[in-house]
Amino acid sequence: MPAASPLVLSRRWSYAIAFAVCAGVIAYALYLQYGLGLGPCPLCIFQRVVIIAMGLLFLVAAIHDPPDRGAMVYGALQIIAGGIGIALALRHLWIQAQPAGSVPACGMGLDYMLETFPLGDVIEKVLKGGGECAKVDSVLGLSIPMWTLLLFVGLIAWSLVVARRRDAVV
Repeated sequence: MPAASPLVLSRRWSYAIAFAVCAGVIAYALYLQYGLGLGPCPLCIFQRVVIIAMGLLFLVAAIHDPPDRGAMVYGALQIIAGGIGIALALRHLWIQAQPAGSVPACGMGLDYMLETFPLGDVIEKVLKGGGECAKVDSVLGLSIPMWTLLLFVGLIAWSLVVARRRDAVV
């Protein structure tokens, strides 16, 4: 008797699952913020924006259900978005790894900076980091930026696997 073939999801379902993962991560981040009182630092907010962008790309791809060439375009867009997320998470981890007292004290809030400064200046100030970004909050033994780094790597890998294979049936 031949072995049963494993269930292979269509691209549409694969994109929909990735969208659901992104939505779940954002829902969990909001729970941490509003349910447990862990306010996000500016770098955390930037990482959330990238997760939302990737989720929206996955949602559009699920609705579009592109053929092979279109799937490669979505994969390339995910690499760009995820690469930005990886860079932000690595910067955040680097700030957290600095010795105590070497990171500037907490600065202005992101809302105030967005109201006061041009966007380029806001991005520069956020990437420099401050005391609020140096604080380490852990979930299951890993810092939140480490979890987002793993998420970005996983989402990029998922989108590449989906983009490179020929569409299957289910």
